[in-house]
Amino acid sequence: MIVERAYAHLSSYDEDAWPWSVPCVRQLLDEGLRFTAPVTFLVGENGSGKSTLVEALAEGFGLDSYGGSHDWRYASPRGKSVLGERMKFDAAPRGRRMATSWSARKGFFLRAETALDALGREGLSPDSVSHGEGFLAAFRGKFLHTGLYVLDEPEAALSFSSCLELIGHIDRLAKEGGQIICATHSPLLTALPGADIIEVGEHGIRRVAWQELGVVDHWRRYLADPHAYLRHIIEP
Repeated sequence: MIVERAYAHLSSYDEDAWPWSVPCVRQLLDEGLRFTAPVTFLVGENGSGKSTLVEALAEGFGLDSYGGSHDWRYASPRGKSVLGERMKFDAAPRGRRMATSWSARKGFFLRAETALDALGREGLSPDSVSHGEGFLAAFRGKFLHTGLYVLDEPEAALSFSSCLELIGHIDRLAKEGGQIICATHSPLLTALPGADIIEVGEHGIRRVAWQELGVVDHWRRYLADPHAYLRHIIEP
């Protein structure tokens, strides 16, 4: 574990203004977000705030908002988000040196929509391979050192077998002392044994077991009987 808790303080804020209007962001402001395992998955519908959270967590740790390794501080012209610039951490014992020393800090932020630019800066030549292979090159070449690794929907470019490979990289990294925070829609990734799963939505933030996730239930039922879903979507 690198960090045990993330938090942000505002003396006052407008609950109708983004991102303070997002329930999980308000709960973060009120209570903070504790990390209880080396791997944490954030799961929720589109618009639930999971990407807003992981971006702010990455920014708070000093990772560029467009993605990439810790070596590329401020590689993009985009400034920190209003939540990211306020994000702070309580470090775990093994993460205290990283928390206090910039030179000791290690990590990587991979976000699906800006991955090609970030991977190009990292020298991984994403234009010469498929999108998924570019992601895998990052996992193979950059997920090597103890640090904080923040992922935003990495499964977007990956096949089933590539997702399994990613699980292997995440598991190895966690066992070697790294910490991974991943926003995802994938029931495949979230099945990693020992991972902490946090569901975000209108309720705010809550921890759930894998088998209790709505996305797991929907995929199970869809694969058993696609027509039960499609008859409501496709016109006869």
